This record gives sequence, C-alpha cells and structure tokens, in this order.
Amino acid sequence: MPTPVEVGLGNRRLAILDLSPLGHQPMHDAETGNWIVYNGEIYNFRDVRGELEQAGDVFVSHSDTEVVLKAYARWGGRCLTKFRGMFAFALWDARSHSLFIARDPMGIKPLYFVQSGSYFLFSSEVRTLLGTGLVRPRIDQAGLINYLTFGSAYDPFTLVESVRALPPGHALTWTNGTLRQSAYWDLVDDESGRGLTATSISTDSEQGALAQLQPLLEEAVRLQLVSDVPVGVFLSGGIDSSALVSILSRGGVTPSTFSIVFREAEFSEAEHSRAIARKFRTDHHEINISQVDVLTAIPHALGAMDLPTMDGVNTFFVSRETRAAGVKVALSGLGGDEVFAGYSNFRTVPRMERFAQLWKHLPHAVRGSFAAAFSLLSPENDQNRKLASLARDNGRVLHPYFLTRMLFTPGQRDLLLPGADAATIESAAASQCDRLRRALALDPVNRISYLESRCYMLNTLLRDADFMSMSQGLEVRVPLIDHQLAKAVLSLPGAWKLNSTPKKLLVEALAGSLPDDVVHRPKRGFTLPFEHWMRQELRSEIAPVLAQKHIKDGPLGGLLDGNQVQNIWEDFLRGTVSWSRPWSLYVLQRWCELHL
Repeated sequence: MPTPVEVGLGNRRLAILDLSPLGHQPMHDAETGNWIVYNGEIYNFRDVRGELEQAGDVFVSHSDTEVVLKAYARWGGRCLTKFRGMFAFALWDARSHSLFIARDPMGIKPLYFVQSGSYFLFSSEVRTLLGTGLVRPRIDQAGLINYLTFGSAYDPFTLVESVRALPPGHALTWTNGTLRQSAYWDLVDDESGRGLTATSISTDSEQGALAQLQPLLEEAVRLQLVSDVPVGVFLSGGIDSSALVSILSRGGVTPSTFSIVFREAEFSEAEHSRAIARKFRTDHHEINISQVDVLTAIPHALGAMDLPTMDGVNTFFVSRETRAAGVKVALSGLGGDEVFAGYSNFRTVPRMERFAQLWKHLPHAVRGSFAAAFSLLSPENDQNRKLASLARDNGRVLHPYFLTRMLFTPGQRDLLLPGADAATIESAAASQCDRLRRALALDPVNRISYLESRCYMLNTLLRDADFMSMSQGLEVRVPLIDHQLAKAVLSLPGAWKLNSTPKKLLVEALAGSLPDDVVHRPKRGFTLPFEHWMRQELRSEIAPVLAQKHIKDGPLGGLLDGNQVQNIWEDFLRGTVSWSRPWSLYVLQRWCELHL
C-alpha cells in the first residue's frame, strides 16, 4: 500500500483561455482523481482535444488545462509529444501516488524544484520557494559562478542553494521521495534518436526549402493567436517583429501593434515601426515615454526579478506599458536572431574557432609570451580582455562562443570570487559542456544557433521575458521559437543562412513583404542609456551598494571580494570597463539583499 502523502497545489491564474470558473486551478479530473496546476498555453489544444473526444473522453470546460489533464490520463508521460506550446505543469497521479512535472521543449516557461528534508517543493518562481520558509536562503556557489561569467544563472543552477531548474524538454517524477528525471526532446537528437516527431524540410535545394519554410512560419504564428482575450504584437520595426506582422496580415489578420517611442529622438525607433504599421494597416499604438519615466521604473524592475540578471529592465518597461494599454497577450519576435542567425557572432565565432585550433598547436611558451605582450600593449577594455583570455586561458574557456557571451573572464572571476574551488567551477560548467557536446555535431553556423538557443536565450532572454511580463499580468508568446519550426530550421545547412541579407531565410520566406530599409538597417534593440545614467542620475544609488564595506557586510560578504568589486566600479568611471559589469554586480547585491 502506498505511503500516505500530503499534497498541496496552488495557482495564481492569468486567465487567457476559458475565463469562466470552469478554467480555474488547481483542476481536478473526477474520473481519475488526478489534479493539475499549470502555467502556459497549449496552442494546439483543440486538435488534441478532438483526438481525445474521438477516443471517448468527455470535457466540462473549454480550457487547455483540462486537455493536459485528460491527455495525461490517457497517454501518461507520452502526452508531452502531443503538445505545441509553452508550459510548465505539475500533475498529481492519484493511482500511482506520484507527482509528474514537465517543462516545454524550448524552456519558455520556467519550473524550479527542491527536495528539502521530507518536503518536495516546486514552483514557477524561485521567490515562491524562498517564501515557504522551508528553503535555506543561501547562495549557490555554482549558480554564482555562472552569474559572474554570463550575467545570469545557467540551468539547472539558480542563485539559491539546492533549488534547481528543470531543464527544457524534461520531465520529472516524484514517488515516495525518489526523483526520476528524463529528457523527452531536444533541438538536436542524441544517439538514441530521442525526440518528438518534427516537421522536416527537404535540403535538396535552397529554393525548395524556402517554399516549405513559409507555411511552417505561418502555422507557428497562426497557432499562437489562440486566446479568449485580444492579442497584440510588440513592434520595434526590426526584422523579427515586422515578420510577425507580415505573416498575420497575409493570413487576413489585422493585429494591434504596440511600440515604445522615446520622446528623445536619439533613442527612438518610431519611424521604422510606423512604416511597418502603415504598410500592413495595423491598429497601431505608440507608448510615449521619456528617459525619466524609465529611470523611475528601475527600482520596480529590480523588485520584479525572480533571479538576478544583467538584462531585463527593458522587458519590464515594455511589458508594463503594454499591459497598461489594455493588452493581456502579446506576440514577440524573441528568438529570431537565435533561429535565423541574426547575431554578429554567427560570423565571428567560426573565425575564432579556426584561430583557437591553430593557437592550441603552438608551443606553450610562445602562447604565453604572445598573450602577455597582447595584454601589455593593447588598449584596456572588455573586448581585449576577452581576447587575452582566449590566448592565455586556453582550456578554461570551453569554446569561443562562450567567450562572446562572457561577462567576466575566468581570470576576473577568480579575483571576484577567490574562494571558488575547482570542483564547484567544474560543476558550474557541466551544462555548458553538455550543450557544447551536442553542438559539435553541427556545422559552424548551426552550432552557434544551438548554443544561443540553449544558453543565452534560455537563461537570459526567455527567463527575463517571463518574470518581467508576468509581474505585469501580461503573457508574452514567442512564435519564432515554436519547437517544430526551430528544429526544422536547425536542420538546414548553415551556409544557407548567411549572406548580405540579414536573417536571409526568414526574410526570403516572407516573399519580399518587408521593406528594404527594415531588412538592411543597422541592428538595434530597445536601447537605454545606462552608460550615461550610471555616471549621472544613478551614480548616487550604485556607488554605495558597490562600496567595499557594503559588500563585506552584506549577504555576499563571505564570497565576493569587496575590493575587486570597488575596483570594477572605479574602472567603469575611468572608462576602461563597460557599464554592464558594475551594473550586474549592483543587481546581484540588491537581489541578495531583497531575497537572501
């Protein structure tokens, strides 16, 4: 007889599908006795529901939550292969007295867990776990190493000791205190051939591939319109967001578009978003803000961070203003750069790979002398520190890709975190090693695409987008990383993705619907003038937080070297370190003060 277990499930719902009480959670299946709490959307839930109804299942609501509940009852863990969407859910299996939790293939929705004594806890936010009082509020050193290295903790680590993230495309079963974790999908299949059945694109010819890519794009975007509330589109005027508007318009949908417009012309991209809105006749809304508005919002953005991040303030502000404009669901072009090779490092990293291969064959003494000379003679800045690290720390930098995303080099990190032992450093890098192992089977361009998707996008962009938007009651959907679309594009030769046209496959699949001035304009994001603010308006806030004594007396006092932190702030003021380095340390310290 199963050991008695006390189970508690809770949910705070942002209602998007079936707004009635029948869609409320936790949701119970009277037939099986199972219960579920669920975060996200299954975009193809009507298709899955139809399949279940044909098999004899009867539904009482119109929500996708009930579809997940019924799908599990019929197919068990294999139900995950049926879903297209973003999700994290926990389901109590009454028959087996076990808890089944799962995360979507791309990791769009987060899911954290901890085994604490006789308790097993899980949540979509780390702060919720801390709030139980059952989790020791102590820094996880592996998570801290990754934060200092990349500006965010890398799955499966968090900044809290013993709290782990379930990786994307994974499920976990808890039974009588025993955990069993398994992978059900990845962008790259392993040697066992594991993975969901995905739509494939023929690689016989580039033109043939484009003809097949177009309907895949349209399907991915169309699926993510499913909603019982209005859906808007974040429109920056860049390729990715403009592509979403173009696809919707071709499908007969006139979307509402939302653009942040700075009153200061040097930061505004209004002309580009207006041009797209006019071309596709969208219901366009401009949210006019000043730098003072954004500056005032920064403390609120810090308070919304579930985990510290060097990025994310931009997403908080866009989400807050879009929600205030009456929108509850917004499509975002996030992921277009990762899937369609939009970043500059798709060109630079393969060159760095070739250099690293040649470099490692040189005698150690020659490498050491060259690295020392380069460090001595080159101008002091972050880029040259990275290049010197590639030369000097050959072997400590796993791959040139990681160097391009690095916040502090291994040498700088050693100074900041002098007590880190070799075993913890190795443990912190384990997930990067695994991602790199899988990526090495790909060509150079697709290798970067995989690493970007499973490292920077997963641990920074998607995480930031989730907790910043959800803090404002806004659901952000990301059609360009629909898992079937992303896997199909990754299967295409990398050489097809790069030429003089940025994001060539995406642009050409849209059949010339985007204006040339949108396609070929310099890449630019939602830019905030942190460099200026930190020397002026924010200086009086940041300087005391990064002071040596403040670090020593705070929650990071036994870990970070306060003198090194102070040096980085002073180097920024001298102009030899970019703003992101002291800003990341400021965010880390403030987050720890708030939550630990």
